[in-house]
Amino acid sequence: MLYDWANSAYSVIISTAIFPLFFKAGADAAGISSVNSTAYLGYTIAIATFILAMLSPILGTIADYEGLKKKFFAFFFVIGVVSTAMLAVVPYDSWLALLILYTITSIGFAGANVFYDAFLVDVTTEEKMDDLSARGYGWGYIGSAIPFLVCIVIIVLSQLEILPLSMTGASQLSFIITAIWWAVFTIPMLRHVTQIHFIKREAKPIVKSFKRLGRTIKDIRHYKPLVLFLLAYFFYIDGVGTIIKMSTAYGSDLGISATSLLLILFLTQVVAAPFAILYGRLAIRFTGKKMLYVGIGVYIIVCIYAYFLKTAVDFWILAMLVATSQGGIQALSRSYFAKLIPKDRANEFFGFYNIFGKFAAVMGPLLLAVTAQITGSTNIGVFSLVLLFIIGGVILAFVPESKEEAGLQG
Repeated sequence: MLYDWANSAYSVIISTAIFPLFFKAGADAAGISSVNSTAYLGYTIAIATFILAMLSPILGTIADYEGLKKKFFAFFFVIGVVSTAMLAVVPYDSWLALLILYTITSIGFAGANVFYDAFLVDVTTEEKMDDLSARGYGWGYIGSAIPFLVCIVIIVLSQLEILPLSMTGASQLSFIITAIWWAVFTIPMLRHVTQIHFIKREAKPIVKSFKRLGRTIKDIRHYKPLVLFLLAYFFYIDGVGTIIKMSTAYGSDLGISATSLLLILFLTQVVAAPFAILYGRLAIRFTGKKMLYVGIGVYIIVCIYAYFLKTAVDFWILAMLVATSQGGIQALSRSYFAKLIPKDRANEFFGFYNIFGKFAAVMGPLLLAVTAQITGSTNIGVFSLVLLFIIGGVILAFVPESKEEAGLQG
């Protein structure tokens, strides 16, 4: 849960709030139109997630060997932290360099999450997975709100000329704060969490890992429930991730000031924390599947409402709706999948979980970006995402809720 607390600072400050605004302002200074800069950000997210999607199942399969899960986690964690800190030294109007470095930070962040998520099977029982996963997301929202608030205060004080910093300098300081927060609160994870479920080391582990991955792909028909869940997840999490990552760019296109956007996103984190925990508690009473449907339903309403969005008040309402469900739907997806997979092959299967999630994240931003450019309207781009939630919800209906129902072993 402390790693959720640690890395969620990246999620809100870099992925969602300050970096997109920083990039948008820099692109504007370089003469890039607002619609095109939003589209370029969408294309960059798509490229970064495509790279990681291709690597995840391969790395995950290798990491299932005894003692390797932590090493892979640490490798990507270091890449993410170092590249995030380096964002502070890229010139303000070097928008292309910012996007390239942002791609590296995304790979580090998401790569570490593949192995972090797979540790869920090592730290709790199946009965407690929904609640623990949701608590992690709840802690994450609180943990992200604290450094985010510090960054907002720095930016506002710099605007009021109370601090001797430019808006650019304040934003760059925020990137350093994010890297430090992420690094410090990851220490307990590195020191105390261990891999319990694993495959014993053997000769030629890389060759054997590729063979094992090949067998899994070849025998995928035996894992039909997992495939159905991953297909459902592919569609609905696509919409979730796109809305989260493109929200500030969307708000900026609507003319909402950077300060207002930061305040909205901060309160979104605060509201999201108790709702994420609530989803976990309600999943115990009503099942994780029913609560996933609640989350999908809320996001369908969000997409429809976005089509009619015109004012800052509308954006506030939209943000609070997202806050009620963004943590819950992600947390329960993670625990739902963890309950279905063989524990000693958790990294391999979470590699597939990640590849479906990341390929989905390629499609969503591209759909929004292309639709926005064709129509000239970001509202229509967001509205187009409603189709993803509907398809995901329909497929989810055919997914069992346990290994026993699914006829799986492990």
